[in-house]
Amino acid sequence: MKSFQGRIAVLTGAASGFGLEMARLAARQGMKLVLADVQADALDRATAELRLAGAEVLARCVDVSKAGEVDALAAATRERFGAPHLVFNNAGVGAGGLVWETAVSEWQWVLGVNLFGVAYGVRAFTPMMLDAASADPCYEGCIVNTASMAGLVNPPNMGVYNVSKHGVVALTETLYQDLALVTKQVRAHVLCPYFVPTGIVGSHRNRPADASAGSPTRSQIVAQAMMTKAGERSNISAGDVAAKVFDALREDRFYIYSHPDALRPVQTRLEDVTQHRNPSDPFADRPALGEQLRAALRAVG
Repeated sequence: MKSFQGRIAVLTGAASGFGLEMARLAARQGMKLVLADVQADALDRATAELRLAGAEVLARCVDVSKAGEVDALAAATRERFGAPHLVFNNAGVGAGGLVWETAVSEWQWVLGVNLFGVAYGVRAFTPMMLDAASADPCYEGCIVNTASMAGLVNPPNMGVYNVSKHGVVALTETLYQDLALVTKQVRAHVLCPYFVPTGIVGSHRNRPADASAGSPTRSQIVAQAMMTKAGERSNISAGDVAAKVFDALREDRFYIYSHPDALRPVQTRLEDVTQHRNPSDPFADRPALGEQLRAALRAVG
């Protein structure tokens, strides 16, 4: 996609992080915006900012883990603007801890937002985009799903998050192939960021009451602290990542990375698979970090 002026963008998780930065860039390029987020006050602030900047905005408070709410977002988009040209299925939550310590409610919440939210977005918007492509040979559409580097490797003490993001990668790779069977006008892309300060480590603020998992375990506290620290050390901002997404759309690149230099563990994992090796030590290049994690998890009291 080379041009964005006058086109329509739908963005979930639009009130903060990657979603907000994508909305800001889209507004600067003359796009009409559909903003969706579960946090009403943050969504109101984002909407006011973008309208002040001159963008035409439709805002909806949406829980993407609920298919009906995503379907209603698609219907509102069609009614207000028509078929979108860019759909950014981005809403996500963070969670960590040892796999066996993850409560059922935590699995349901994280997979509901991170994986099913993307699936519901694909299901709701793709048919609309395909209809637009059939009606107009000049129509171009892009679906960008936010996964993570944790969707390409399996860092320890992050099981539920890894599972959700691997699912997004698999879904999006399949979507890319499925779309190629039926059209050349709608394309899929997957965003796999590394640690970037976005506010996702504070996503518990939007945890629904029925997803409460009780007091966090030691492993969950450790995971939260390590993810927070890693994000704070990042030299890449959410705005930088948004710019990379738009560059990838212009260049028609499927995989979008915030930190291309972090791909070495992905190569190692693929070699483990193809060479029938046991999973490699994720801390081979950072043994001190591995020792720190082991010590924290084995501590008593």
